[in-house]
Amino acid sequence: MPAAVTDEQNRVDREALLDAAEKLFYENGIQAVGMDQVRTVSGLSLKRIYRFFEAKEDLVVAMLKRRDQRWRGSLAAQVEQVQDPWERVLAIFDWLAGWFAEPGFRGCAWINAHGEFGPSSAAVLAEVRAHKQAFHEQIENWVRATGRPVTEPVYLLAEGAIVTAGISGDPAPARQAREAVKALLGL
Repeated sequence: MPAAVTDEQNRVDREALLDAAEKLFYENGIQAVGMDQVRTVSGLSLKRIYRFFEAKEDLVVAMLKRRDQRWRGSLAAQVEQVQDPWERVLAIFDWLAGWFAEPGFRGCAWINAHGEFGPSSAAVLAEVRAHKQAFHEQIENWVRATGRPVTEPVYLLAEGAIVTAGISGDPAPARQAREAVKALLGL
């Protein structure tokens, strides 16, 4: 009789699975990646994978949720190091510029997922909307500290920079959006 799988092994395997799925889905697109590819990269059997996630859609949602925590956490870690509220808002775009320049940058994982699934997956759509709302709230908190009523334009400039950089492969939209935000803030 095989040994029982420990909670720690479940945690390790689940993380390996999410790592493999995130890498494959972000690099190649979700629909272009089959579960056999996920199996190969994760090193887990399909049976084990489907014990964690009953359907590919469930894996996509879990991957997006985890990516959201890491992505927004990384953004907050950099932005909140800046003390001045005005510079803090500009630091959003400095962080975006660094992300855009990373090797393998393919734009926004949530926009990409939405583009592939659109309204056909209520679960994916809900996760995309949750991420965008949480990102908006982050920006709103940082902008509110400046006393300027410019949350929506700052948010739209950030989103526009992300989409434009993802399509163009050029990190310049972060710098261009940063300059526009400076003007909005009266700096």
